[in-house]
Amino acid sequence: MASAYYKNEHADRFTPDGWFKTGDIATIDECGTIAIQDRLKDVIKSGGEWISSVALENALMGHPAVAEAAVVAIAHPKWCERPLAAVVLKSGGSATAEELRAFLAPQFPKFWLPDAFEFIDTIPRTAAGKFLKSALRERFKGYWAAA
Repeated sequence: MASAYYKNEHADRFTPDGWFKTGDIATIDECGTIAIQDRLKDVIKSGGEWISSVALENALMGHPAVAEAAVVAIAHPKWCERPLAAVVLKSGGSATAEELRAFLAPQFPKFWLPDAFEFIDTIPRTAAGKFLKSALRERFKGYWAAA
């Protein structure tokens, strides 16, 4: 692993003992297995608790009518942030926000469940094909104020 950036322009990306700060949130279980849970910039901070956008996305994409789902944090006047799920349905598929919330409910604490579901045609992507969550955050910025 690199010990520094060229010309040390981003020295803050390394811990004092040389670890590179990736921005990933990971867990290590009792067997030593490391699992990436989310990106620090994508985790949702709601009422002092952290909610994994990745866990919600993976669960939503397990619904038979859902082709893709991206979950983003949207500023909320009471809770700091709340999850909003942007959902692309499969061709011919149908689901309501209530059905998707009920599908998620057995898998997550109630406060993790998205407060809003927006059905969209496509999820914006980066050049590498990853979800472009910054575009979704921008698109739905001020969502709670408008509601």
